Amino acid sequence: MQFDMRALPMVTRYKIVNSTITPRPIAWITSQSAEGIVNAAPYSFFNCVGTEPPLVALGLLKEPMSRGLKNTASNIIATGEFVVNLVCEADAERMNLCSVDAPADVSEIDYAGIQTAPSELVAPPRIVTSPVSFECRKVAAMDIGAMQTVVIGEILMAHIRDEFITDRERVYFDTPAMKLIGRTHGSGWYVRNGDSFQMDRPRYDPSRMAKDRVAE
Repeated sequence: MQFDMRALPMVTRYKIVNSTITPRPIAWITSQSAEGIVNAAPYSFFNCVGTEPPLVALGLLKEPMSRGLKNTASNIIATGEFVVNLVCEADAERMNLCSVDAPADVSEIDYAGIQTAPSELVAPPRIVTSPVSFECRKVAAMDIGAMQTVVIGEILMAHIRDEFITDRERVYFDTPAMKLIGRTHGSGWYVRNGDSFQMDRPRYDPSRMAKDRVAE
């Protein structure tokens, strides 16, 4: 079956994308308003998109009724700073509490009982219990369509908890021990990062082409 994404309503396009592009890492974003209120919100339209410089991309959906910016997008655009905190299984409930529609003057940090620590280069704090936190500055923010803002951010500082570093000099991490979680299909569904397999990248073998021609 084919779906012409150009002709479908937004809610249908969302279902298709949300149910098929999985698993998605979760950016538990901390940002700060001009008045100093710290916001924490999870977003799974998120990934890294480069390393020179190191970049992350965020897809920030707008308020469905007013089509206005949510707190995270407003803060990032106003201040140019944010922190991406990755989510471990132990933080799942606190992260989920941050998805509530809290008033703009309420900090999800207080609402969910989140422990934070000052960042080194940006104003928003990082989440202490997160295995990995990236301090970021906004490179670009683009409204593409009526319902979303796409933010590109440069990672300025990376925080990785000491217990997950196996070799500092060679930059080896125990990623499985971080027990990161991601979003998957449907409302409220998550995945654990525990079932994995490894494949080495193969070298190009020109003899495979010769074999294919003989088979024809």
